Amino acid sequence: MNAPDAAVLSSPIPARLAALRTRLASQCWQAALLPSSDPHLSEYLPEHWQGRQWLSGFTGSSGTLLVSASKAALFTDSRYWEQAEAELAGTGVDLVKLDGPVVPACVQWLQQLNLGAAPSGSAQPHRLAVDGAVLGLAQTQQLREALQAQGWQLHTADDVLDGIWPDRPPLPQAPVYEHALPHAATPRAAKLAALREAMKAKGANQHWIATLDDLAWVLNLRGADVDYNPVFLGHLLVGLDEATLFVGEGKVDAALRATLQADGITVKPYGEALPSLRALPASSALLIDPKRVTWGLREAVPEGVTVVEAMNPTTLAKSRKTEAEAVFIREAMERDGAAMCAFYAWFEQALGREHISELTVDERLSAERAKQPGYVSLSFPTIAGFNANGALPHYRATPEAYAVLSTPQGLSAEGLLLIDSGAQYLGGTTDITRVWPIGTPSAAQKRDYTLVLKGTLGLSRARFPLGTLAPMLDALARAPLWAEGIDFGHGTGHGVGYFLNVHEGPQSISKAVPNADMAMQPGMITSIEPGLYRPQQWGIRIENLVLNVPVASSHPHAVPGEPEHGSYLAFETLTLCPIDTRCIDLTLMRPDEIAWLNAYHAEVLRRLRPLVSGDALDWLVARTQPI
Repeated sequence: MNAPDAAVLSSPIPARLAALRTRLASQCWQAALLPSSDPHLSEYLPEHWQGRQWLSGFTGSSGTLLVSASKAALFTDSRYWEQAEAELAGTGVDLVKLDGPVVPACVQWLQQLNLGAAPSGSAQPHRLAVDGAVLGLAQTQQLREALQAQGWQLHTADDVLDGIWPDRPPLPQAPVYEHALPHAATPRAAKLAALREAMKAKGANQHWIATLDDLAWVLNLRGADVDYNPVFLGHLLVGLDEATLFVGEGKVDAALRATLQADGITVKPYGEALPSLRALPASSALLIDPKRVTWGLREAVPEGVTVVEAMNPTTLAKSRKTEAEAVFIREAMERDGAAMCAFYAWFEQALGREHISELTVDERLSAERAKQPGYVSLSFPTIAGFNANGALPHYRATPEAYAVLSTPQGLSAEGLLLIDSGAQYLGGTTDITRVWPIGTPSAAQKRDYTLVLKGTLGLSRARFPLGTLAPMLDALARAPLWAEGIDFGHGTGHGVGYFLNVHEGPQSISKAVPNADMAMQPGMITSIEPGLYRPQQWGIRIENLVLNVPVASSHPHAVPGEPEHGSYLAFETLTLCPIDTRCIDLTLMRPDEIAWLNAYHAEVLRRLRPLVSGDALDWLVARTQPI
């Protein structure tokens, strides 16, 4: 018999799974489901709700864990397959590769357990336990219906982690602060007034907000409870005359509490949120967004209360940046571009002369951003992936596993370095991806790079009727790749907040089935980031953020050209950083594409030149030369 691998012996995961299985047996549950979620359906979770990661060892931001008495499985999509295979090795957790919705895949897995008759031969169905306080309403309804068809019952009343996570982190205690003038140009009173008008139009006299970006935006407040997103844990109940903010005790100081009170907002402890919801009078007409509340929250609504289901009015309102906000966003993009110039100037000079790894890239680039005025934090974990690591769309180097690019004796290897990074500034949120050659790129690398670039340019140059559903634009970025029989597995673009979450809706440029909420409106900021990934070889993604602006109007940033039919929108490219031209196969580029790229580089040079000097300026001038 072979000796067990040391990593297997040292992994704490089997013992944690054993503790959960003991709880399953004591509660007569046949399986437990742990989503990547919290009571606010956040993308990035406070540690208190990272139970799926604690139980499986998988650190990706998206995944669902199922555990039975004899088996465990982690369900995740293609962005994380290689990462999951590495992190789950030796844990006793199998990887299930998702190529569709998670609910049917989970139900199929449960069926394959072959549990036979229900417990003790009773007529009771098998039970799947999941914490209803962290599972989305829509997903819970889908799961409940699918399980019932297979003779299973969904149990949502308990936190399955209770009693088995001895050192579970407490709720975060970072203070809440005001997003103040000049950056928060629209007062919270005006935002609340507009929200109440939207409530009235839908026949509601109460509105519950659980999503943290909506909450932070409407109150002009920010926090640091969630990594990379300047938000805080809380709930907001808005009536037609007053509002109540439920937030951790001590997080709002006396001065801010008085300021909120002056705007008709009472502050109460976070733990009183659901009891207050349960106490709503029967005369209430409560507006909730079924896509932005959990099953546990919906279950707390009292009998007799009229429930109005519709998208949070704040979700669309905050997606449409005002012109005052756009001014600060452009300034943030300039500061971000200046930081990247300083980093890349150092990087290219240090290659082959200093020890540089993927970790070094993260550290040095983050340090340059931190020097910029208005910088608050990164907007997501930096992805610096060299060669094969770049083929993992959500790769992140760790002290235990990273690639070395350079040593004082020369380059460690040649290839492509993908850097996807961004930051939070008081005046905006940034997100940019660039690919740089280390050594001389091959003909195959140039071809792949150019096809991705053509996709970025094709969508960036688009004009489309006002109200076009965002997914309808997706094919414009994929067309150059599709023409060659290749594609990428992630969406083309996501909405971006204003000093808020780097991923925000309602717009999404993707293959998703479009709905009316995805209509493109003036002021929306969206990423454009097609990619191409060669497993074990390299990955390419070229990403800019763009702002929806009118075509041919009095708007100061309108695009010229009078539409013949109706109102049109176009994209203003916000991101300011050179796109490397050494990787371009010019034989694949049309003259109009080259002209767009040259014009973009001229604008980058014009806007960034006043903010950089020395080596950074020299690098900027060299990398923006026309082709």
